[in-house]
Amino acid sequence: MATAVSSQNTASVLDKINNSRTSLATNKETFLQLLTTQLKNQDPLSPTDTTQMTQQITSMTGVEQQLVTNDLLAALVGMNTGTGLSEGVAMIGKQVSAISDTSTLKNGTATFSWTQPSASASLKVEIKNPAGKVVRTLTPDDQKSGDHTITWDGKDDSGAQLPDGGVYGIVVTAKTGDGKEIKATNIKGRTEGVVTAVDNATGQPMVVVDGKTIPVDNVVGIKAAA
Repeated sequence: MATAVSSQNTASVLDKINNSRTSLATNKETFLQLLTTQLKNQDPLSPTDTTQMTQQITSMTGVEQQLVTNDLLAALVGMNTGTGLSEGVAMIGKQVSAISDTSTLKNGTATFSWTQPSASASLKVEIKNPAGKVVRTLTPDDQKSGDHTITWDGKDDSGAQLPDGGVYGIVVTAKTGDGKEIKATNIKGRTEGVVTAVDNATGQPMVVVDGKTIPVDNVVGIKAAA
C-alpha cells in the first residue's frame, strides 16, 4: 500500500519532467537543424557570430542541467513521501496523542492550547460542542503572553460530568485593560486514540484515529494500546 501510493506521487512529478524533456529534445533537434542550415548558407564575407552561437548552446545546456536537478528533486519527493507513510504504518494499532483542531473528552478530561501575542487583563475560554453550543466557560488566572495550555475536567456549567468520547473545540477571548481584543492564535486541541489506518490520498501522510484523519507530523506521543 505504502509503495503504491509513493510511486503514484513520484510518477506524477516525473511525468511533468519527462514532458519537459521531450519538448526540449524536439526544440534541441530543431535548433541544431537551423544552426546547421545557417552554417551551410552563411556569407563567407560575413560569417555567423561565434559568440552568439556559444550563448545559444550554453542556454540549451543550462536547461538540460535544470531537468537533471528536477529528477533529483523528484527522487527526494518520493523518499520523503515513503518515509512519512512508513512512520504512519508503524503507528497502526498504537495509542497516540496528536495535536488537532478539537479535543476528545477521555477519562473525564480534555486538553487545549493557544498562543497570546501579549498579556491580557481579562481572559475567557469557552468550550463548545460540535453543535456550537457553549457547555463550559473557564476564566484562567494565567494571562501572560506566549503559549497557554488548559485541561478541562469534562464538566458543564451546571457541574454535570459529560460522557467520554465527545469532541469539543474552544473559543478564546482575551482583552486588554481598556477592552481591546487580543487575538489568540494557534488554537489547538488534543486527540487521543488508536491508529486504525494510514491515508495518503492528498499527498500528505495522515493517520486515522477514531475515524478522524490527522497529519503524521501532528502526532506528539505514541504508546502501546491497552
